[in-house]
Amino acid sequence: MPPLLFQLEASLSCLLVTTFMVLLTILAFTRLTPYNDWQEIGQGNLAAAMSLGGKIFGVANIMRFAITTNSHALDVIFWGAIGLILQILVYLAFEWVTPRLDVSKEIGRGNNAVGFMSLAFSVAFSYLIGASIS
Repeated sequence: MPPLLFQLEASLSCLLVTTFMVLLTILAFTRLTPYNDWQEIGQGNLAAAMSLGGKIFGVANIMRFAITTNSHALDVIFWGAIGLILQILVYLAFEWVTPRLDVSKEIGRGNNAVGFMSLAFSVAFSYLIGASIS
């Protein structure tokens, strides 16, 4: 197979596999929240949109690290899965480290400040997790 076609096949494989992994992680995140993310976003809840958007950006960023630092698809899947599990744990830790603030309840109520902090937390830790799996 010519090198260009091999590169194209590898690129498409990584894109498909990592897209599937990101979608599965988003599904996991939406199952973990006590409110319906998509319904809240559909009703204009900016806090819910920022929170879920931060998670989506975060998991995509982790997969970027997994793709750029590994040369084999199985390595991308393995390290990407480790990173995505860590990102889910970070989300749960955000709830835990804010005991005076019920994060999910506040986001469900449309508290934009909490939604933004959730976004920032997800994005910041995606860089740390990404660097740690590199």
